[in-house]
Order: sequence, then C-alpha cells, then structure tokens
Amino acid sequence: MNQISYFKNRVESTFSPMDYMTEKKRQPENYLLIDVRNGAPALKKEKIQGALEIPLSELEMRLDEIPKDKEIVLYCWDVWCNTAAKASIMLIENGYSVKELNGGIAAWKTMGFPLIPLINNEDQGCGC
Repeated sequence: MNQISYFKNRVESTFSPMDYMTEKKRQPENYLLIDVRNGAPALKKEKIQGALEIPLSELEMRLDEIPKDKEIVLYCWDVWCNTAAKASIMLIENGYSVKELNGGIAAWKTMGFPLIPLINNEDQGCGC
C-alpha cells in the first residue's frame, strides 16, 4: 500500500471527535456509538453520552444488539489502545459498516464533549 492509499483508508475508517459530532447532528439516525472498553468497573467512571456499552470481551455474544443498518462508531481508552481496532475487525467480518473514533474517550474528554457518569456497583455497596 502506498502512502496516499494508507491515508485515504485511514480517513475513511475513522472519525475525529469533532467530525463525529458534526455528522451525528446532521444525520443522527445513521450512527451508533459503542464503548468497547474492557476493564474493571472501578476504571470506567464515565462514558460518552449516548454510547452503548459492549466491552470487546462481550462483543461476539452481543452482536444481535447491534443494527446492521447504521454506521457503527467504536471507541476505547485513548490513542494507545487498540481495543476499538480489534472490535472493528470482528464487526466488519460480520457484515457491519464500522469507523473508529480517533483518540477514544480521552480525546472526547479533552474536547469537552458530553460524558455521563457510570454507576459502579462497587460504589453502591451490597444493596441489602
């Protein structure tokens, strides 16, 4: 693959947080954002507002929750994490249209875009 092909493929396969927000506002029905981060609940304190949570470790078992008529946008922790890339391969092999959110939740937070806190069962006590 030559350089121009590499960069064209990269742009076609990813969204920056700003580009995603722009497209989601323009055509909200066309996109589904999925948080594929693995990790202990104590580490996952928040998620991107509107995102469905399906950790990579559960993705194969939960494919029936993901519509094939939408562009699936996946995110993980940050630019050093490849969880979203791994999830992208699995979804593409199963017939989905997929993009990765560049920079993951870290880039989203840096831009000040909407997040929602996750309720952590460890923080709630036993519930008795």
